[in-house]
Amino acid sequence: MSQIRTVNITRYVTPLREGGSLPAIAEADDGFLYVLKFRGAGQGTKALIADLIGAEIARKLGLLVPELVFAELAEGFGRTEPDEEIQDLLKFSTGLNLGLHYLSGSITFDAVVNTVDAEMASKIVWLDAFLMNIDRTARNTNMLFWNKKLWVIDHGASLYFHHNPETWEEQAVKPFVQIKDHVLLSKANDLERIVAQSKSLISKDFLEEIVNLIPENWIGEGEIANKKMYMDFLLKRLENAHIFETQIENARKALI
Repeated sequence: MSQIRTVNITRYVTPLREGGSLPAIAEADDGFLYVLKFRGAGQGTKALIADLIGAEIARKLGLLVPELVFAELAEGFGRTEPDEEIQDLLKFSTGLNLGLHYLSGSITFDAVVNTVDAEMASKIVWLDAFLMNIDRTARNTNMLFWNKKLWVIDHGASLYFHHNPETWEEQAVKPFVQIKDHVLLSKANDLERIVAQSKSLISKDFLEEIVNLIPENWIGEGEIANKKMYMDFLLKRLENAHIFETQIENARKALI
């Protein structure tokens, strides 16, 4: 059973001005630093849900993912923050947020400089096609090298069906054409074996376990995209995996 610890944020250290969500480095009451993803940011708790699901599935596939924590932000935490934009973000993020263990000294993955073996590249490409992750391109790799190993981070742009949940069934069987822009597509030479391995690891019970980790208050009252819909989407996407797998093969052929 997956367990996610809950920590209390004690100090806002510095913003990470990347993308529109203004994540930040913050310290918690366990003495560790975390990259904090805020519920009050532009995409709201939907990005946190996608990040949680994506990270835990990646971990199941054997990829390295920094520890996730639920990060409690007390009311009035940002009152002394001089930057008004950050102060507003902290005010709207009171409650439970998502933290990712900060990998101090890590280096952003660069496809020109860094190498990844075929097995790992194939796992990541398959995962991102499954989750419909639009955010692992050469422009924004969302991968880090830390202690000479590759770590995957930030799955918040995945599962974008929840921004238009009325069409979730249609989106679950879409081929995911954006895989053509994936930074590791050319390295994914071990797909056939990885496809079988990945499907054997991702069971219905495992997906249920992950979806049940979603905090109740991350799903707003009256929201169409509820826990059952996430579960149904993931199962339907997995059952129809041949569609996005064919798209991966087609995109790889187009590279040659």
